[in-house]
Amino acid sequence: MSPADYAILAATIFVASGLQGSIGFGAGLVAAPVIALVEPDLLPALVVMLACVVTLLVAVRDRAHLDVRGAGWALAGRVPGSVLGTWLVVVASTTALSWMVAVAVLVGIGSAFLGWRPARTRASLAVAGALSGVMGTATSVGGAPMAVIWQGLPPARIRATMSAFFLVGSLISVALLSFAGLVTPEVGRAFLILSPAVLAGFFASRWLNRFLDAGRLRLVGLLAAAGGAVVLAVRLLAG
Repeated sequence: MSPADYAILAATIFVASGLQGSIGFGAGLVAAPVIALVEPDLLPALVVMLACVVTLLVAVRDRAHLDVRGAGWALAGRVPGSVLGTWLVVVASTTALSWMVAVAVLVGIGSAFLGWRPARTRASLAVAGALSGVMGTATSVGGAPMAVIWQGLPPARIRATMSAFFLVGSLISVALLSFAGLVTPEVGRAFLILSPAVLAGFFASRWLNRFLDAGRLRLVGLLAAAGGAVVLAVRLLAG
């Protein structure tokens, strides 16, 4: 990739990490469509690896608010979902994977705006975790099912629980993607170059939270993600 490509990705990762640090999800929603436009071969491994960094930071910061039992039931579904997601990455073409990213982003945004609130039971948490595993491993956009199932909880509880879930789930996904040979040297190089943007976004989220309403920040992030998904879909249709 060119320096300009890395600059675009760094700016995107900065915004995506800031959103994740503020509301507990959204990094994949923002980053995946842009990466699919700039360098689709980096998907899904790059976003999943970067997610490990930002979710670790948020989980440590908000650890006092973690719902251990809820995260545990969701992770019970995440494991088989991640296996299925890895299989999809192996068998799907780059174009098909880009379409999956676009659709997953738009479905996730639609779910967030509709405000559907299913009951939080052991079964629903496991199902949401499985869906997140499939989407997160195959497209790096796995936040929507968990955002739906955990909505309505206090913001700190949402951030802590989702971050702990995504940290463990992302590590599982990275291991499976590595086993499938999808964590390439190019992905590793991009991860090292873009990791500082993750740290900058996380620390910016702490500063921004003092001045910006979390609801407005969430709206801006979702609209930005929708724009990226639409642009990606148009590019795919034109190609």
